[in-house]
Amino acid sequence: MTALFELSQAQREATLLPQLTELTEHHRAHCEPYERILGALGIERGRQFGAIADLPWLPVRMFKNHDLKSVPDDEVFKVLTSSGTTGSGASRIYLDKEAAGAQTRQLGATLQTVLGGKRLPMLMVDTVSIIKNRRSFSARGAGVLGMATFGRNHVYALDENDQPDVEAVKGFLAKHGNEPFLIFGFTFMVWLYLYEVAKEHNLDLSNGILIHSGGWKKLIDRAVDNTEFRRRFAEDTGLTRIHNYYGMIEQIGTVFLEGPSGNSLYCPDFADVVIRNPETWEEQPIGEPGVIEVISTLPRSYPGHVLLTEDLGVLHGIDDGDWPGKRFSVLGRLPRAEARGCSDTFSGGQAA
Repeated sequence: MTALFELSQAQREATLLPQLTELTEHHRAHCEPYERILGALGIERGRQFGAIADLPWLPVRMFKNHDLKSVPDDEVFKVLTSSGTTGSGASRIYLDKEAAGAQTRQLGATLQTVLGGKRLPMLMVDTVSIIKNRRSFSARGAGVLGMATFGRNHVYALDENDQPDVEAVKGFLAKHGNEPFLIFGFTFMVWLYLYEVAKEHNLDLSNGILIHSGGWKKLIDRAVDNTEFRRRFAEDTGLTRIHNYYGMIEQIGTVFLEGPSGNSLYCPDFADVVIRNPETWEEQPIGEPGVIEVISTLPRSYPGHVLLTEDLGVLHGIDDGDWPGKRFSVLGRLPRAEARGCSDTFSGGQAA
């Protein structure tokens, strides 16, 4: 399996643009609502695009209100649902067998960049009860289950009642703590149920590699940002290999991974990101915050290859960091009114 953080921005543009153009045509041919939307936007079939940033995007919210799939009903292998925390319903993402396999493979290849080639003992900062219903997962359950495949000898850091299971963690470290091991969890849970427990019980996490995601808003009242998170883990537990990631169920299998030195997310070679001005929708220059658009060649069973998120982000640089390509940060969610505005841009066309 080749490393997935190797393409410069120019190479990425040249490699991905033809694939994304082909995907756009594929989804037009197999997803009638998508064809209607593009037609209403005046984008004719066979259109060639000059750059990745010129491709038509869908607001991520559309997956909450529309059934968008590019496979026949009898080929749907798995339906994923998002958490729907904003009260506007949950996204439904349709995967056929091929798409489900591809997303697991590509997620694995992305993570291999920081985990190496073999499966590591794995400490899950969650409770086993989160993954009980296998057919229709919550976003959190899907995240936990999706990551579990990359480890072995799994131990859950929380008991069935969501309370820290200190003895389970101590047992895991006694058995596996002298070799590299994988830790996975959502950011606020990692802080509350691993960092604070490890500090209190003087646990040594120095051989760990932490993969975490899920945003910072629940830690704001504790005055913990990414820099502080990394500093305190290093000082109090010895854990220094920490990789935050950004991803969403609407582009399952694609994760934007924090580089080794921290504070920037990077695009794997099959993905890209565009930061857009929320008023003009033009691409923002480096350093100017805007709405994050995520791009990936993975979504083939549903038209999720170019998505405008409801997150604010900022580009820090191009081809000048730990890995090539664009590096960026997520600044938080758009205010709800603005997020609705993103999708209202489309509503004129959807009625057509």
